[in-house]
Amino acid sequence: MHPAPTPENPLKGMAIMATCMVVLPLMDAIAKYMATFEGMSPGQVTFYRFFFQFVCMLPLVFFAGGSIFRARRPWMNLLRGALHASASLMFFAAVKYMPLADVFAIYFVEPFMLTMMSALFLGDKVGWRRWLAIIVGFGGAMIVIQPSYAIFGWTALLPVACAFLYTLYLFLNRAIGEADSPLTMQVMAGIGGTLFMAAGLGLGHGLGGAEFEPSLPASALGLFLLVLLGSISGYMHLLVVRAFRLAPLSLLAPFQYFEIISATVLGYALFGDFPTLSKWIGIAIIVASGLFIIWRERLKTKEPAIA
Repeated sequence: MHPAPTPENPLKGMAIMATCMVVLPLMDAIAKYMATFEGMSPGQVTFYRFFFQFVCMLPLVFFAGGSIFRARRPWMNLLRGALHASASLMFFAAVKYMPLADVFAIYFVEPFMLTMMSALFLGDKVGWRRWLAIIVGFGGAMIVIQPSYAIFGWTALLPVACAFLYTLYLFLNRAIGEADSPLTMQVMAGIGGTLFMAAGLGLGHGLGGAEFEPSLPASALGLFLLVLLGSISGYMHLLVVRAFRLAPLSLLAPFQYFEIISATVLGYALFGDFPTLSKWIGIAIIVASGLFIIWRERLKTKEPAIA
């Protein structure tokens, strides 16, 4: 049955998005831990992420009676999974060599891409104040790290490639979000990502790529972390899909800057990457830009005439 359209509730969508963006960097910290301390390749970590995402969704599949497999747009949902897996692979490869916050700072070209695509292809209205808030937030991200191609070389381009692929993934969330339920979309994405990475591991290993070296978890802790990785991926991105049903893409895009907060904290706690004063200033700017968006939306709900 075709799911009924969900009425937009921008404030609720923003609250869900902000929460998810604070939690999601834990996945990337786990990926960096697995590469640093467990010696697992980025390709293998990415495979386990989507495999355990699918496994952790099975209880919800059971309660739904298996109806979620009857997707109205199965190939589009599988494509979402492949795009998400490709983006994750790029990101996990980057965090293997770079500090978490550095990768996020470069990755934050993504809200620009997302806002432009939503305005051009979905007709979302983007006022100058929202553009300004996005630009200010991006500037804050640059202050946090000041990424340098001269220091990181080609590795610094991996988060940019990740940003583009993830933009396409989020765009599809909105474009096909009313065709299938969020649970159907997430389960199908888990299947698509698992199949894509299984093929990628086989091909990459066959070609001798070190980033695709297959392996099993080396410890019980490693296995637990991989299961946790899949759980966070499955349930948080399920909520992200929900958020994009409640608010426009361009409105939610700035909240992705919140990820830099968790990334900075986790980078220091787990890997000793101590934030400098400039990083804290950048974080403050990022948070301020997101809070400004919330304030503007509250004004718009009270006074519809405000542009």
